[in-house]
This record gives sequence, C-alpha cells and structure tokens, in this order.
Amino acid sequence: MDNGDWVHRMTTPITLNVGGHLYTTSLSTLQRYPDSMLGAMFRGDFPTTRDSQGNYFIDRDGTLFRYILNFLRTSELTLPVDFAETDLLRKEADFYQIEPLIQCLNDPKPLYPPDIFEQVVELSSTRKLSKYSNPVAVIITQVTITTKVHSLLEGISNNFTKWNKHMMDTRDCQVSFTFGPCDYHQEVSLRVHLMDYIMKQGFTIRNTRVHHMSERANENTVEHHWTFCRPAHKVED
Repeated sequence: MDNGDWVHRMTTPITLNVGGHLYTTSLSTLQRYPDSMLGAMFRGDFPTTRDSQGNYFIDRDGTLFRYILNFLRTSELTLPVDFAETDLLRKEADFYQIEPLIQCLNDPKPLYPPDIFEQVVELSSTRKLSKYSNPVAVIITQVTITTKVHSLLEGISNNFTKWNKHMMDTRDCQVSFTFGPCDYHQEVSLRVHLMDYIMKQGFTIRNTRVHHMSERANENTVEHHWTFCRPAHKVED
C-alpha cells in the first residue's frame, strides 16, 4: 500500500453503531491507542460485527461512547460539570482498554478553577421520515433548545420572533424552546441560524450525536443532538 492509499484509508469516515447510537469517525481516531480494544479491532486482530446497514456494531452503552470517542479525538477527558455516571464510564473505558482514559478517570482533575463553572446548551433536531416514499420524504421536523442560561433563551425569543415556538420547564431548572413543526428547508435554515447565534454568545460545540428510532411501521425518527458549552464565573450569594 503506497502512502496515498494509506492516508486515504486512515481518513475515510467509518460509522459505528454503539448500542443503537450512530457515530462517524476515522480509522486513525479509532487506532489512536493501538493497545486498546478498538485499536486491535480495527487492526484486524478481533472479529467484527455489522448491523443491517453495514455499520460496525458494538453492543455497549451508546450514550457514554460519546465521551470515549471525544477522548480518542483529543486525548483529553472533558465531562459536564454535573456528570454523574463516572462509574459507568470507568467500566466502558475498562471494556475498551484505553489505559490513558482509565488513568484520567481514576485521577480526575478539575476542568476549571474553583470560581469557574460550565454553562451548557443542548440543541436537538427531530425529523420524522416516511419509509415508503422514494426518495425518502421528511414528514415533519422540529428543533428544541434546552438550557439553564435564561439570558440566552431570552435573546433567542427576541431574535427568532417569526418562528412558531413554545416554551416549557424541564428538570433541574432547565427551560426548553421547541420550534415547529416546520418543513425540512425551514428546519435547516432555523438550525443554522440558531447554531450561529449560540456560538456568537461564546459557546463552542462540545460534541454531536445521532439517534435513529423506528416508532411506527411507516416512519422513522432521526434525532440530531449538539452540545454547546462555555465557561462562566460563579456569582457569590
């Protein structure tokens, strides 16, 4: 294999189905730590399983795999401030045999100084797709923003007045705005503008994920999620 073929192979996107959650990454990321289970798996030392769509299938916790994959990408462990599943993540790290991640979980260091905390915004896009139309038709879409940062929600409420939306309180003092229903092109335009607005407020994308569900015989639901974070100073009571 010449150098050009090797580079192409290492950078070609690979999609993994981890417990029903789909993740797309590169071979070079999966082989970041050659002695890990993923390094051995994609080196050909372990047998692999494919799902019905041809994606590599791993029967593990799909939600926690986002942190595994981000560690492979950056070699840094970054968790939300209120993360409460460290023991479960430690078990996943042990399963994948990623020694540097295991060390980080056993000897955690604070992400920010004591007077700094992390503000989080969750953006999700839900699309319901017809199974029987060709090409596949988008039946309905909606976009939801969830956060505790009420000033951000107020800004969104004032700047996105032409969109149908409703607000609801969720757990842990969070508030959600849901836009829609709207058609596919409206959803794409709205999502692009919302992401641009959020990032202009100082937030950066921490991670993304996609979840596929089949709720009815004639339609599929696809959910795209983005997590944005920014540091903020604690305010004394």
